[in-house]
Amino acid sequence: MGEERLVFGPLEMILLAFGIYLRGIRTSSTKGLTMQLLLADQLGPHFELEEKLLLPIVDNQFAKRNYHRQKAHLIRYAQLARAKDSNVETVQLESYRDLKDFPVLTSMVAGSSRSFDALADSLGLAKLRNPGFCSDRVDWDAYLAKAGKRLRLEDFYRMQRTRLGLLMEAGEPVGGKWNFDEENRLPPPKPGLGLPLPYRPEEDELDAQVRTELDALEKSGKAKFIGNDGPRIFPGDRKQALAALNDFITNRLDLFGPYEDAMDSRDWTMAHSMLSVPMNLGLLSPLEVVQAAVTAYESGAARLASVEGFVRQIIGWRDYVWQLYWHFDENYENLNELGAAEQIPSGWQDLSAKGIEANCLSSTLKDVSERAWSHHIPRLMVLGNTALQRGFDPKAVNDWFIDAFADGTPWVMPANVIGMSLYADGGKMSTKPYAAGGAYINKMSNYCGSCKFNPSVRVGEDACPFTAGYWNFLAKNSERLRGNHRMSQPMAGLRRLTDLEQLLEQEQKRESL
Repeated sequence: MGEERLVFGPLEMILLAFGIYLRGIRTSSTKGLTMQLLLADQLGPHFELEEKLLLPIVDNQFAKRNYHRQKAHLIRYAQLARAKDSNVETVQLESYRDLKDFPVLTSMVAGSSRSFDALADSLGLAKLRNPGFCSDRVDWDAYLAKAGKRLRLEDFYRMQRTRLGLLMEAGEPVGGKWNFDEENRLPPPKPGLGLPLPYRPEEDELDAQVRTELDALEKSGKAKFIGNDGPRIFPGDRKQALAALNDFITNRLDLFGPYEDAMDSRDWTMAHSMLSVPMNLGLLSPLEVVQAAVTAYESGAARLASVEGFVRQIIGWRDYVWQLYWHFDENYENLNELGAAEQIPSGWQDLSAKGIEANCLSSTLKDVSERAWSHHIPRLMVLGNTALQRGFDPKAVNDWFIDAFADGTPWVMPANVIGMSLYADGGKMSTKPYAAGGAYINKMSNYCGSCKFNPSVRVGEDACPFTAGYWNFLAKNSERLRGNHRMSQPMAGLRRLTDLEQLLEQEQKRESL
């Protein structure tokens, strides 16, 4: 594979600019040849909107961020796997800026981030509709025309369901309800779910090549990675992605709904699909994913509550945060309405759980270190809840999630982290902070039973850092949250605490969780 990747020197760049050198094949002319620029998150066949594709392998793509080693591995593997296709030309460049020397480039699918959008503009490329999502700008504008200033996921989701005709009968939702959330909040069963292990691709010679390349980048100082190396657990090409989709539909979808919010120390996946990873690489179309789920319901292979919940995550939440990325201005990820300024602990930065005594946090950090992934509840209610309670700097937390998670992208994290998790946007995303004490974690997981901390205790040696942290957070932010009517009950509870002064002193002295 390596011998097919071209590294163009200055002379070759000049030749290429005059249209006489492409992929090592010398021609008398490239008149009439046009190519579509292919980005690293556009690797599936649904992104092929032109006959010829140019896929750059950019040396510095890992230089600016400290990516999880497995994330970097997956990105590079997926690029090289896609490069095997006959209609794809590859070129190795130092920077995306070097694409200015490729006059044959005429178009690209609209990028998933502002930086790639700006790249298209700088190169004068036509921006094609992005098929990596189920909605476009026209659909969002139609939603805004009805929503006004009141942005609600539920309204957007219903519009999407209706427009796409998914789980609909005669204009009404199948089953008579739009949302089956009430049925999808079970804690983990004591014996576990008993599901087979999720699909995992077999590593091949390309993985070995990628591992060698990343080792070299790290040794040269051109990249720094966090987390544990391999083995690769996520699909890196189209065939593997389809196998992962089939495995989820066949073995996990039916139980997804009831236990989608449950956490179990024995089961890092539960019944989750992990398909956000291949979807965010562009290996799977979100529409083909939801259609496969709907087909499973229609054939009787999966219950409606599970299928509806899964469909909502994709055509609802996933598309919603994508649209919000563009709707909010570029300063959104710098918002900090609660004035949180604490540095992220070194254990988080290094993905090390050493010294962390709270089982839920220790286990979740280990999961991220070992696999570059955890499902949405550990992200929100363990990691995000910790960052919110302890006042970690929102921009740093947002960057950390992008770097540490295999499905972390510049478009997906701001609304999830800045808005949902940290309330740093002051309520643009959610009407109140997603702060919770140890009682929630105890209800929805098996972490607390063997933990040294007691989720029902807020002061003392066995005081749960999440329970105490919850009240500490409310006390520190009481003035900022006073006007929020949804916080009136928690604030009333805060005023009734007789040991608040002791609790605040305890949390001020707390050195670790």
